[in-house]
Amino acid sequence: MDFQSKRVIGVIHLLPLPGAPMYDGNMDNVIRTALRETAIYEKYGLDAVIIENFRDAPFFKERVPVETVAAMAVVCKAVAAEFSGETGVNVLRNDALSAMAIATSTGAGFIRVNVHTGAMLTDQGIIEGRAAETLRLKRSLQSRVQIFSDVAVKHAAPLAMRPLEEEVKDVTERGLADAVIISGSRTGAAVDLKQLQGLKQWTSKPVLLGSGVNIDNFSSYLEFADGFIVGSYFKTKGRADNFVDEKRVAEFMRAFRRIL
Repeated sequence: MDFQSKRVIGVIHLLPLPGAPMYDGNMDNVIRTALRETAIYEKYGLDAVIIENFRDAPFFKERVPVETVAAMAVVCKAVAAEFSGETGVNVLRNDALSAMAIATSTGAGFIRVNVHTGAMLTDQGIIEGRAAETLRLKRSLQSRVQIFSDVAVKHAAPLAMRPLEEEVKDVTERGLADAVIISGSRTGAAVDLKQLQGLKQWTSKPVLLGSGVNIDNFSSYLEFADGFIVGSYFKTKGRADNFVDEKRVAEFMRAFRRIL
């Protein structure tokens, strides 16, 4: 993805997939629901969508089962066929290898990796970045898929306190991430503006907001953010566990284009 202009990325939180505790046995409904949300994002001209196994909780901290990979590949291919922008993949909680394989095989443009370098304490335990494996898989696949990496990722805490500046430089200079994502502390939580300003000083890579973006606050971030991953706000009542609300998408995109 190029960031010559500000980008809006919608999120498709998939229904529970085969093998997940809440899966209801209806894979066709998983696909239909994803395509219904894709159609809304397409209608209002979003630049990209990112597909996540959000409702598969509780998550594996690293590798997901083969049935999850297969199901996500099927859905990603279906979404890509109906969406004119770029598609991205995030395999929760932190399966970058599967995400890279899915993205490459389905024509997606990027993956989101929650912990690409370093280590974080999460509700899944200690998650360690696997940048070396991810980049080598990308090379072996001759893939052009970009890696968008979180720093100070939400729902997590560092094992040792490190300046955010060091984390940003590690993930881009040593982890070779193509873009950096900064989010609030939890799903739907707003980003600290001072942190965002710091990121733009510490890296020349694109910086995206990964949570908490809404119609009332996005303008305050425009100077420093290259892109906005909008998940919770696009859902009914602004709740991540609800479905995409067309009215909220329409209102946000109208406001976004009016300011730009």
